[in-house]
Amino acid sequence: MKGDAFRLRASLLVLCWIMALTESGASDGLAQTDLGATRRSMVLRNVGTKKTKEPQTEQSQQLLMDEPAVRAEASKEKPKAKKTPEEILAAQAKKAAEKEAKAKKQKAPKPTKKPKPPKPTKKPKPPRPTKKPKPPKPTKKPKALKPTSNSPKREEKPPVRKPTLEEEEEEKLLKELGWDNVKEPDHKAPAQPDPIERQTAEKILSEHDDDYWDATYEVPEPDRPPNAKEAVTTEDPSIYLPIPEETTTQIYTAPWYEDYDDSDLATKKLEMEMEKARREKEEKAQRQKEKWEEEEEEERRKLPPVYAEPKKCPPLGMESHRVEDDQILASSMSHHSFSAQRGRLNMQSSDNEEDVYGGAWCAETEEKDHWFQVDARREVQFTALITQGRESEKHEDFVSSYFVAFSNDSREWTVLHDGYAEWLFYGNVDKDTPVMTQFAWPIVARYIRILPQSWNGSLCMRLEVMACSLPNSYNSENEVNRPDDLDFKHHNYKEMRQLMKVVNEECPNITRIYNIGKSTKGLKMYAMEISDNPGEHETGEPEFRYSAGVHGNEVLGRELLLLLMQFLCKEYNGDNPRVRRLVDSVRIHLVPSLNPDAYELAYEMGSEMGNWALGHWTEEGYDIFQNFPDLSSILWGAEDRGWVPRVVPNHHIPLPENYLSSNGSTAVETRAIISWMERTPFVLGANFQGGEKIVAYPFDMQRPTKTGGLDRRGDQRLHQMNEETWARIQRQNEGAMRETADEAMFRWLAMTYAHSHLTMTENHRGSCHADDVSHGQGIINRASWKPVVGSMNDFSYLHTNCFEISIFLGCDKFPHESELPQEWENNREALLAFIEQVHRGIKGVVRDLEGKPIANATVSVEGIKHDIKAASTGDYWRLLNPGEYKVTARAGGYSPQTRLCMVGYEVSATPCSFTLTKSNWDRINEIITLSKRPIRLISKSPRVSVSNSGNVQSARTPTAPPNKRRSRLQLMRLKNRREKMMRIKKLKEQMTSTPVTTTTPLAPTTTVMATESTTSSWFDAWFEEDSISTTPSSTGAELKESEPTPDYSFEYKIDDF
Repeated sequence: MKGDAFRLRASLLVLCWIMALTESGASDGLAQTDLGATRRSMVLRNVGTKKTKEPQTEQSQQLLMDEPAVRAEASKEKPKAKKTPEEILAAQAKKAAEKEAKAKKQKAPKPTKKPKPPKPTKKPKPPRPTKKPKPPKPTKKPKALKPTSNSPKREEKPPVRKPTLEEEEEEKLLKELGWDNVKEPDHKAPAQPDPIERQTAEKILSEHDDDYWDATYEVPEPDRPPNAKEAVTTEDPSIYLPIPEETTTQIYTAPWYEDYDDSDLATKKLEMEMEKARREKEEKAQRQKEKWEEEEEEERRKLPPVYAEPKKCPPLGMESHRVEDDQILASSMSHHSFSAQRGRLNMQSSDNEEDVYGGAWCAETEEKDHWFQVDARREVQFTALITQGRESEKHEDFVSSYFVAFSNDSREWTVLHDGYAEWLFYGNVDKDTPVMTQFAWPIVARYIRILPQSWNGSLCMRLEVMACSLPNSYNSENEVNRPDDLDFKHHNYKEMRQLMKVVNEECPNITRIYNIGKSTKGLKMYAMEISDNPGEHETGEPEFRYSAGVHGNEVLGRELLLLLMQFLCKEYNGDNPRVRRLVDSVRIHLVPSLNPDAYELAYEMGSEMGNWALGHWTEEGYDIFQNFPDLSSILWGAEDRGWVPRVVPNHHIPLPENYLSSNGSTAVETRAIISWMERTPFVLGANFQGGEKIVAYPFDMQRPTKTGGLDRRGDQRLHQMNEETWARIQRQNEGAMRETADEAMFRWLAMTYAHSHLTMTENHRGSCHADDVSHGQGIINRASWKPVVGSMNDFSYLHTNCFEISIFLGCDKFPHESELPQEWENNREALLAFIEQVHRGIKGVVRDLEGKPIANATVSVEGIKHDIKAASTGDYWRLLNPGEYKVTARAGGYSPQTRLCMVGYEVSATPCSFTLTKSNWDRINEIITLSKRPIRLISKSPRVSVSNSGNVQSARTPTAPPNKRRSRLQLMRLKNRREKMMRIKKLKEQMTSTPVTTTTPLAPTTTVMATESTTSSWFDAWFEEDSISTTPSSTGAELKESEPTPDYSFEYKIDDF
């Protein structure tokens, strides 16, 4: 760019010089054409100090045009003349050159960004005298004119003139050409120096200046005229030497740019700098403000939320199976039995760990990236995680640390950050104890992913996700509206007692609070009685019971019973007809907690934090449900020996000896429950448990198979059977070994609750820990599912009249209190429907002829090998399905009575009462007891009758026998018969535990007296009659007591039912 400008300037100079040679007479024209001299004169005028203006003279007009100052002054003061075509052409060329230079200077750096000139102290020293500066090569020898000393000088200073735009452009061009350091000679001399000397001094100063630059010596110009720089001068070169006086003085002259009148430029520059500073200050303040806001936001993110404690949310539903299987995914699995669906909290494995039911989710160890993902199906607030290891007896596998990531589309994941790095959470230290990890603030997302980082053993884990639903203005389809004003929360021991007291105060006419005993730690086992006449057993009103809390950590049944208390009280006061009918016709007993010590332990840990076994046992380590005597084995052993029902009854089997002794392994709570069962004649009952969703009915213990008793022939027959026949026989035998005598009735009771429950029969999820064993029915025989020995259900069935079943309410043993409204809705109808089943079957009262109730009368149904006993008030209840049944009532000292009873589909039970008459021998014994005299036997009549108790009575005979020998033989036969009867009686006393008191005869006569046995059972008469009939005697038919004809009533009326 500099070379182009220089060439343009040089061509203009050559043109101007040629025109000057042709028109040497016209000074004004030369002034117009000599562009370079004019610029030099402007530079010298601006660089030098302030001069006084000299008057215009004719002599100044005749000066050589090489003098820049004289030409400039002459061009200024001369009047403008008419321009010639050459001048116009030169002016146009000049303007074009300036325009081109201006266009090329657009990208040049600004003057403010030019490097600063060197300081005066750092100016270079003058060159040594021995070195000659190169003389300039002028094209024409200038004429040396001696300035006149008497030339008038103007004393007034020239006015300060503001440089124009063209001058500024020229100054920029001079800087580029290196002419910006030209200095004028000293102005203190009275006489004007010679132009040649001035030119020499200017040349010396320019060459030795740091910023000096001569484009002539740098860029060769081949197209320049040959005489432009090669003109040869004959002058003495000494004239170009520096003047010693000027070089030695070295007076400092300010740079040329300091002489400019740049007040306006400085003002503008100052304004621009101030504006720039102001903008920079505003930008800096804005950046600082944004920085502060970002820091505050980061600090706000680092700090915990505004809550006093981390937000607590209910579980999403991993353990309770509200989260479906298709909502759970994992990166891999080590075996098909350890899929992602097995990663639910408290998931239990099967007995065979290699089966399809593993105890956790286990990942493939060869994979690089491991993750476990849960889809909430909607945006929720994730607040915490609960992790647990693998459920196994052999392995100790658990995850010890992990990251947590979130996403809304399952593609882009954001790992939870604590402000400095990815947040690493610490997991478990053992396989059983759950560990909760809470987030500092809720995370709103749809998907959550756990990224395990370290683990013990194999990578296996079970977990639960805690999340809250986002607030909505409308209710979701799964949200439960609470129509019942009930207390939906978990209650500890004190709160439970206070709630029961509140219900009692609200409904004092139908409620009563009592306790059935105390726990190991002395906590009372409270019960609530709800009846129209609480505290008293009414004849004809059945007793019903609900019990819960057998295992302390299974708390849903406890809360359901507390809710049922409130519901019955409120609805009874609200005149609900169904509730009033139940309360008026049934005596309901509700026991919320049978193991209060264990519940307090589980309650202290809280929901989801107690493991599967925490709070399961009593303080002494007993499982109450399995701590009852094993009466099933006693019954089955007696059946194998043929002792049922003669020796061992099929109902009310007595407790084994020393079972209730202080040395026995019986829990305190179990003793209290047994005593409570024996005091109250319960008809129907149920106990609530957890960990599964199913209804189980007895037998709970499976009958052992018979391994002995087969001869060789029978063994050969078994081997000759094909596989299908063998499998069919085994299924029949297994079913018979598990079933009770009331199998059909138990199935009906179980199905009543299961099918009244809203979700118990849903089998698309399977069971909680394995496949659905109920096949969609929701019921199962406990012996075929998970057999236990000495269960409460078996004891209740064989020792009392109560038919009791176990109801498993859900997979989650300790559900969150937010789930209680939904659980109440699921179970409310089932709770009421099951109570109503107490009226299914027959009921009645067993009386004598005088209308007095007969206590402990036995009521048996033909075809069902299980009897029941009447209560102390003579009333009884027998649960039966619809149909016709032959029912027999027996009592000691009374003749049995049989009736045909029909059970319909009505809501109430079918009345079927009995009136028993006393037997003949009991009447005779009563007469003997009243008269206190024995009956005299007549030897003439050898007819002898034997009572049920084994006493022999002689009928009236003639006063004198016709033959003495005959009379002696009769007496001997009677004596032998008597001895046999006595031996049989002693044998029976040894086989039975009921004492029988007999008296010896007063005289050696044929009359035998005996007191009535009040404790003999009804089947004692059967046993003696069979023994007598087997004795060979000709008078056996005469000794047998005649039975009264059964009273069959075949005339039915609709009113009787």
